[in-house]
Amino acid sequence: MPDEPLTYAAAGVNIDESERALRAVVGGIQATYNENVLGGVGGFGGLYRANFSGLNEPVLVSSIDGVGTKTKVAAMVGRFSDLGRDIVHHCVNDILCQGARPLFFLDYFGTSRLSGLVFEEILGGMSAACTEVGMALIGGETAEMRGIYVDDEIDLVGAIVGVVDREKKLPRPKMMPGDVVVGLQSDGLHTNGFSLARRALFEVGGLSVRDEVPGLGGVTLGDELLRPHRCYFRALYPLLQEFEGIRAVAHITGGGIYDNLPRVMPPDIRAAIERRAWTPPPIFKLIQSIAEVPDQEMFRTFNMGIGMVLFLERDLASAVIQRLHMAGESASVIGELQKGAHDVQIL
Repeated sequence: MPDEPLTYAAAGVNIDESERALRAVVGGIQATYNENVLGGVGGFGGLYRANFSGLNEPVLVSSIDGVGTKTKVAAMVGRFSDLGRDIVHHCVNDILCQGARPLFFLDYFGTSRLSGLVFEEILGGMSAACTEVGMALIGGETAEMRGIYVDDEIDLVGAIVGVVDREKKLPRPKMMPGDVVVGLQSDGLHTNGFSLARRALFEVGGLSVRDEVPGLGGVTLGDELLRPHRCYFRALYPLLQEFEGIRAVAHITGGGIYDNLPRVMPPDIRAAIERRAWTPPPIFKLIQSIAEVPDQEMFRTFNMGIGMVLFLERDLASAVIQRLHMAGESASVIGELQKGAHDVQIL
């Protein structure tokens, strides 16, 4: 028999710390609410009023994703705030590929032992990112599971629900040979490929997150890897409402350019991508050179400097690119569509 009564805290789950951490961030969470939120944090479920004025046939769009092993780099650096932005931006970009605007968001935060300060950092960044795109953070789950998660590391997942008018949903029909492919620049790795990046940089290359590597502009390797996932919503969503000639949008995440473009392409269309049309950020060259990663593996694992891709009528390219530049995005034509097999060729 134990000398003292066994408690949940002694078994590894500190409910008091979880409640304290939640109270510390509830103000930021509630700041994301709008008039459609009828019940948020604290209930058994979030309540959101389905008020879709102005839409003829509203269609709900949902997605769920995680930030993967980028959390391990955050633990190595000791900075977690941008992970909250990462997961929100990733999910917003995903439903943007269906033409949807975000409505509400839920998160899952898993760890072996809850650190209130880490939780507050992440939820603070998450709340700020939700506010920036007009989305409500209406619920979440905090799981403290010793023995499942590695000590001092976390898992972060987000689920999003958005809406699009059926007549404006993407991809649109009539994608055809001769349409152009426009690439929007990424901010580094975003949230994909970190298992390969960590293996190349830290195990093969023997580097540290504190190292200032030549070519990275004077920032440490940790800072470079933790650059937040870029959000394209505010620049791109207005263009989707204006230009019907934007046929489709592809978010370049896991699978890279090779696997994500065909997700929105017709079965008889091939995308021919000109790799000399843009220059990938130096971090990708560093990963490739240290570990001798083949070109095809790089383009299938990483975004290689292209975070979002548009398929559009050739005559629209100049106007759309100019508008994207005015909105603060770097964009250029990186290829075209051709008749052929349902695949991507990087030339």
